Amino acid sequence: MGTNRVKKNNRINFGITGLLLLTFILFTATILTVDVLPIGPEQSVVGLASLNKSVHDFFGINWYWYNITEWLGIIAIGVSVGFSIFGLVQFIKKRSFKKIDSGIIVLGAFYVLAFCFYALFEIVIINYRPIIINGSLEASFPSSHTMIIICIMATAIIQFNVLLKNRKIQIAANLISSLIIVITIIGRTVSGVHWFTDIVGGSLLGSALVMLYYSVLKYIDYRKCTVDK
Repeated sequence: MGTNRVKKNNRINFGITGLLLLTFILFTATILTVDVLPIGPEQSVVGLASLNKSVHDFFGINWYWYNITEWLGIIAIGVSVGFSIFGLVQFIKKRSFKKIDSGIIVLGAFYVLAFCFYALFEIVIINYRPIIINGSLEASFPSSHTMIIICIMATAIIQFNVLLKNRKIQIAANLISSLIIVITIIGRTVSGVHWFTDIVGGSLLGSALVMLYYSVLKYIDYRKCTVDK
């Protein structure tokens, strides 16, 4: 009965992952086809133009929030480096790739996957930023900054719950990680360096990838239990 429940939960987890990914794909298709107008710099076009222009005009440009989110991005990268070093130390101590915690191995693969999506949307341009930074138009959809921080900090929460044995430290780490995600989404929106739909797209894609990571971990745990039996 317990095994059947776990199998059902695994199907639900992967189903939610697929639903989030499908939502991102449909949202991207909407951006490419609905209310597409040249409202960006150098007459660059963007979908859902009326919504995006209204939000951008309301908040304007706020470099203060832009800089805050940039620093939060550096913190997130630091967290990812920390987990990478943790995995390397495990490998050196145990002298076997198979003896590294499965969650850390999957996390490494997850980082590679997230970077691949980042690189993909630097090549496949959906739309450009609403402002020119560094003297040229830059890809803006989905907000890679939002996506990466969600990916790193949300998976960090999952790992903190496994690795941190001190409950108070665990709660503090999870709270800080959650705040970084929330502040990034809000800060990136009000900074004006992205269209509103870029933030939504980054949040959807980031959430789909995190759910994929969680689903794979739960599936691995399930396989270990069945093998042990």
